[in-house]
This record gives sequence, structure tokens and C-alpha cells, in this order.
Amino acid sequence: MSDREVAFAKINLALHVRSRRPDGYHDIETVFAFCEDGDLLTVRPSDELALTVSGPFAGALSVPFNLVMQAALRLQQSTPGAPGAAIHLEKLLPVAAGLGGGSADAAAALRLLQRQWDSPQGEASLDEIAGKLGADVPACLASEPAMGRGRGDELDRVDPGLSGTPVLLVNPRVELSTEQVFKAWDGVDRGPLEDWRSGRNDLEAAAGALAPQIRGILAWLAIQPGAELARMSGSGATCFAFFASDADRDRAAEAVPREWWRLATRLR
Repeated sequence: MSDREVAFAKINLALHVRSRRPDGYHDIETVFAFCEDGDLLTVRPSDELALTVSGPFAGALSVPFNLVMQAALRLQQSTPGAPGAAIHLEKLLPVAAGLGGGSADAAAALRLLQRQWDSPQGEASLDEIAGKLGADVPACLASEPAMGRGRGDELDRVDPGLSGTPVLLVNPRVELSTEQVFKAWDGVDRGPLEDWRSGRNDLEAAAGALAPQIRGILAWLAIQPGAELARMSGSGATCFAFFASDADRDRAAEAVPREWWRLATRLR
């Protein structure tokens, strides 16, 4: 029996970088939120574990080493008697875009295959698998608003009161690797994240230096009628804006310059 799951796009309402860690990662404080839309995964029974990919951003992926396959293999190994599965990923979100992409896809695969295989793995076990796949995967597994500390994997659920908020995502079609942006961060600790509304994204300057289009997108979003907040998500280059109404968001989406990618959606 086939099944499907959305890999919900992740945004960072604010992201404060506090320090570089000895292990090469960074200590951060961030508030995660998730959109109603994202990549789409489907699965059907199969004797072998296999992944196929389609969609407008499929060409940017390496199937054999994709996080979806890594997630599937780890869950299969921890589920006695698990068969194979034919997994299909429709890649609708841009890659290396600050939207959680691969992490969200891996998390969706875990949710999907747990149902497909009727896996006995509980929430704690899935979280353990998720944590081994990447810092953002535990947050994406829940796909609910959360405060993230440490590498972003020390999570506390929060309710920012944003469910249903109209949001517009815009990307200049420029890939930015997380590692590249963190390396360009100036290393200055600008203080803790106490309230996401008055917070900031400490990676915005570094990402903007690597992809100057980000500054143009943020300036463009900020002046759209009905826009209430405009920020960059994660390490970029995707930026987002909240809107007072669906109509305001949709008018802005229609006006997005054609060379930029866009997605009109809502927060979960």
C-alpha cells in the first residue's frame, strides 16, 4: 500500500550564533517554524530499498548519498524484519537554501517508513536516529515550532502563535552551503535570543556578502503591502516575509521578479 508525506519547509524566525565549538560546529540559539508545504515523499512496498527523485530541483541531488537513503537504511537496520521500500522524492524546494531541505526530507522519510513498516521504534528512538543524521533533523522530525540550542538539536517546544500565518518564501536561485556561510561569520557574539520578534539572523551579513542578491530580496520584501516581517532563513539564501492576509501575500507572490524562486504558503 502506498503512502505519502510532506517534508515541511523549515524557517528560522531568528538565529543567533553564540560561539564556535571545538568540534567544528557552532553554538546557536534559534526558533524553528515550519510551513505547510515542502518536498513530497511517497513510498510503496518493494523487496529492495530504492530511491528515485523528480521535480524542478532533482538535478542538484546525489541519490546514492542522499539523506533520505541514509535515514531509510538506519530505520531499516533498527526494525526487525523490515522489507525494502520504493521511495520517491519530488524535490520542489531549492537545494542549499536555508529551508532544511535534506534534513526535512530525511525526517519525512523516517515518519513515512515508520508507518509503512509498522516499526516499533518510538519517538525517542526516532529522535536518536534523527540526531545521527544531522543537527536540523530532530527539529524537522517533529516539524513543530521549537527553540533550538547547542547545534540546534537541543529542543524545547514553543508556541509563537503563528499557525496559519501567510508567508512568502523567496530565493535568488543561488545555492549557499551552510559550512561556507558559517566560515564567513565574523565570530562576534551579539547576545542571546530572548524574543524572536526582536531577534535577528546573525548569518545574514555573511550570506549577503557571498550572495548580494539576498540584500535585494530582503529590501524588496520589506516594502510589499501587508508585509509584517522580512528575514533570511537559516544560512540562506532563502528569505521570508509574513503578511497580514493571504491576499497581500498572493499579490506579492505575483510581483516577485521572474528570476527569483518563490513559494506562497502558510505556517503550520
